Amino acid sequence: MSSKTTFGRRHFLSGLGVSLALPWFESAAKKEDPRNRRLVCVGNHLGFYPGNFFPEEAGKDYVPTATLKPLASHREEFTVFSHLDHGLNGGHRAVQGFLTSIRKEEAAGFPEKNISLDQAAAEHVGSSTRFPSINTGIVNGTDMCWTRAGVHVPPVNNPATLFRALFVNSPQGERHIERARLRHRGSVLDALRESAGALNRTLNVADRNKLEQYLTSVRDVEQRLQMSQEWLDRPKPQSPIEEVLDEERQHIDEVALFYDLMALALQTDSTRVTTLETGMGFRTSELDLDSYHGISHHGKSPDRIDQLKVIESFLTARLSGFIDRLKEAQIFDETLIVFGSGMSDASSHSNRNLPVLLAGGDFNHQGHVVCPVDAHKRVPLANLWLSVLNWFGAEAENFGRSTGTFSPMKIG
Repeated sequence: MSSKTTFGRRHFLSGLGVSLALPWFESAAKKEDPRNRRLVCVGNHLGFYPGNFFPEEAGKDYVPTATLKPLASHREEFTVFSHLDHGLNGGHRAVQGFLTSIRKEEAAGFPEKNISLDQAAAEHVGSSTRFPSINTGIVNGTDMCWTRAGVHVPPVNNPATLFRALFVNSPQGERHIERARLRHRGSVLDALRESAGALNRTLNVADRNKLEQYLTSVRDVEQRLQMSQEWLDRPKPQSPIEEVLDEERQHIDEVALFYDLMALALQTDSTRVTTLETGMGFRTSELDLDSYHGISHHGKSPDRIDQLKVIESFLTARLSGFIDRLKEAQIFDETLIVFGSGMSDASSHSNRNLPVLLAGGDFNHQGHVVCPVDAHKRVPLANLWLSVLNWFGAEAENFGRSTGTFSPMKIG
């Protein structure tokens, strides 16, 4: 493994008044080109049963829980966090805030609305890759990904569709239609910019500032359009696997297939940001179990909790296989994986003490990090997301409801 990398000191200037000692954030050094880093976010709508997910012990010498056991071969390369959340309530409706810290109903009060972690990272990547981000999901997603404008990014649900986007070059006729569509969008933006320029002369200072923010967003759209045109005629990479066909599959097969395609997308540098969502409709009958949603309302029934162990172990086993593929491709150290949920215990519809795991990133991982439980010392999960963005290379100073970066401190 290469030498460990770290944040600059300025990334730890927060007003928390408490510190959470993470040597792996504290001792790292930015690589020469942080734009080459990769971010993967995986979310499960129905959460993870806390007793199956969180170890009882803090630190590196914890006893793995049922959900963590499939990751045993990567034990030194991931960290589990306890007592982090966004302070949101609402059960299923608050799951959408996992990567944002903000429910969509509250987004209007924030300068960047409810942009999600993956989309903030994708903005940083810009036109460096064919796809700023690739968002995938099994059946209906968790509504996990949101743009700066507060618009939901729907996941690709069909592996064959993703394969074609990655490896099949579009016919010339389709590229001609797409080029015309991009030109039309460009002309609309030109008209908007001219109108805004004329309006600017009639506004007061406060309104001119608002207009400048608007024009900045227009310029961002223009850059994305230029990026699209730049990549339109570039040939796509050759696929190292056989074509994925459009056919009916079991959900358990799709999880592994999406992970394979995500790994290939990162390996070919088709994108540096990718997500996977497991929605409420994930069929557990394929694992010879009852309805997933029904099992999640376990009511502390030992039988249902045992069934949850099977489901959750299946999901982390697939994550373990994904990590194996990234290691084989020699890109794991440059890839940070966020794994967890905006739901904790689905039986009580709790959005507190969210299950969160970070893997990779070339950090000196700490096993199980137990954060303060005291209400006056609690650290927002958004602080961790802000530190992830900084690791990725984005010069963000805040994110959602963050109060600073995930600050270093000695954990007792």
